[in-house]
Amino acid sequence: MDKELEVRMLRLGIQEGDLIEKFILGSGSGGQKINKTSSCVYLKHVPTGIEVKCQRERSRSLNRLFARRELCEKLEERLFQEKSKKQQEISKIRRQKKRRSRRQKEKLVEGKRQLSTKKGLRKSPDFD
Repeated sequence: MDKELEVRMLRLGIQEGDLIEKFILGSGSGGQKINKTSSCVYLKHVPTGIEVKCQRERSRSLNRLFARRELCEKLEERLFQEKSKKQQEISKIRRQKKRRSRRQKEKLVEGKRQLSTKKGLRKSPDFD
């Protein structure tokens, strides 16, 4: 485990004794190998009840590291009541995909019309 993660865990009050760690069979793409090896890491922080599953990499040791980082992020989010970057990105995408109401569409089109008339007035006059 890297030093930065250890310091972060100490700052948040996460101790290795408070963690329940299990290794689960992986799932998803990757063929037969992923179905035979237990590289998916399950972490549970007993005092808070936060659970994390991680299967980003094929390596169990890397997944252990990523799971601990994810646990720290979730705990910080809960403690400091702030949205993580990941949550902010998710909500941004959700807003972008959200369908506009009829009134919003009308306002948008009206604004475009006003802009086009303003630009039309900037043109130099045609002398025919």
